[in-house]
Amino acid sequence: MKALSSILSLFLFFFFAVSGLAGAQEQEYLIAPGDVLSIRVWGMDELGVEKVVVRPDGKIAVPLVGELSVSGSSSAVVVANITAALSNYVKNPKVTMNIEEYHTTRVYVLGEVAKPGMYELTKQHNLLDAIGSAGSYTKDAAKRKVFIIRKDNQGGKPLEANLLQLMQKGDMTQNYALRDGDVVYLSKNRRIDIARDILPWVSSLYYMTRIE
Repeated sequence: MKALSSILSLFLFFFFAVSGLAGAQEQEYLIAPGDVLSIRVWGMDELGVEKVVVRPDGKIAVPLVGELSVSGSSSAVVVANITAALSNYVKNPKVTMNIEEYHTTRVYVLGEVAKPGMYELTKQHNLLDAIGSAGSYTKDAAKRKVFIIRKDNQGGKPLEANLLQLMQKGDMTQNYALRDGDVVYLSKNRRIDIARDILPWVSSLYYMTRIE
């Protein structure tokens, strides 16, 4: 019976992981710093840009348009903005844009998961995606309290996500968006000791990354 319950839990996890991914794909992707864009203007190659990286300030430079803020906008909005700006110089410009590469978010997934370690998440940067990258949780994981330690708030109280609430009731508010350097930790007993459970892992993985 216990084995059946574990199988059911894993099924629900992957179901909501796929559902969450599908739901995100139905929504328009919002451009972020680190994305690589190619912009083309039909019949006017000199006005396009190839593989321009969105800067940390969320902007890119486009001929005639100048500095353009694109972070947080969909492709359709960026194309519309460039088209409007170029219309001051060119009659009926035909603008297209491709996202050549998506930015990556590097996170640590530790504790009761199949493959603890550091993972680079592409496009989707949420809790389910991170745990899925680590091969899902183990049978001993305390799924009612998953800890998320923000890189920029390591001295503060960790966020707590209820994975059961997410899987059983589809509560997507528990599917936290992750930022670069965040740590996801699944414990056995709903407790966490950052000095004991987190710092040794993060330090060793950071050192290994520097060597590579």
